[in-house]
Order: sequence, then structure tokens, then C-alpha cells
Amino acid sequence: MPSQSISAETKPMTFSEIRIRPFQPGDEAAFRRLNEEWITKHFGLEEKDRITLGDPVGKILKPGGHIFIAAANGEPIGCCALLAMEPGIFEVAKMAVSDRYQGRGTGRKVLEYTVAQARALGARRLYLETNSKLANAIHLYESVGFRHLPPDRVTPSPYARSNVQMEMLL
Repeated sequence: MPSQSISAETKPMTFSEIRIRPFQPGDEAAFRRLNEEWITKHFGLEEKDRITLGDPVGKILKPGGHIFIAAANGEPIGCCALLAMEPGIFEVAKMAVSDRYQGRGTGRKVLEYTVAQARALGARRLYLETNSKLANAIHLYESVGFRHLPPDRVTPSPYARSNVQMEMLL
């Protein structure tokens, strides 16, 4: 699926000291570090994580996805990706916020920015997977409009840790 460009929405969005912008060359290491820190804090890295985080350009951007980086004082402190699933449908994935910036609304800002970018791309549906032990994350997703998928609409996940699937219709 070819990547659509985001026109005026590619302008960075600033929330107090936090600036959210599209992925740039050189962000690969920060994207990997943020995700590995978050995943290993709560779970264990899986092979699918290693593959995606080892090549975000090839595994996310080239197939039509997008990555967004949140930075404070120029330091990457959070990220989120839109993985192209099929035309008009993206998976919200690889969302992580540095421990130092958790509890300050940073995750909400990153998620809201990501949803806004999906809308600008003309997405009609967003999908995500998470884990039931991440109550704060689930509450955040619900508060911005994601709804739990009923069991008959759940497809198997490539991640062992995934046991909650949600969607947002745009």
C-alpha cells in the first residue's frame, strides 16, 4: 500500500514543552529504545518486536505506515505508529512514553496526535492490541473513543502478550 502524505498536518504540534512530529531519518534508535524500555518493563520482547523495531522504515513506513515522535527539549520522549493494514485502516501500535514523562498526559497527547493524523489521512478505522494488565492504557484508549471488540471479531495476534483488541471508527 503506497504511503499517503500528510499535508499541513505534518507540521509539528506543540503541547507546552512537548513537540510531536513525524518520524525523521535518525529517529530509528530512539524509536527502538523507547519501545524496548516500555515492553521489557511490562513484558518481554518478542521476535515480532525485534523485527519491527530493528527496521521501522522497512516494516512500518515503506508499507504505508507512519511514525510520530514526541520530544521535549529536542530529546525523544515518546512515540506511536500507524501500521497500514488495508486501505483506510491502520493499527495504532508501538506507543511508548519515557518513564520520566509518564503521568503528565504525554501518552494522551501522543495518542490524540496519532488519531488526528489518521483522520487527516482519511482513515475510517483504527485498530489496536494491548494487554488487560495495562488498565491505565485501556482507560486512555476508551477515553479517546476506542471500543473493545467482541470475541467473534477478534483475530489472532502475532504477540503472545496481546489479549485485548479495540477499534475506533472514524
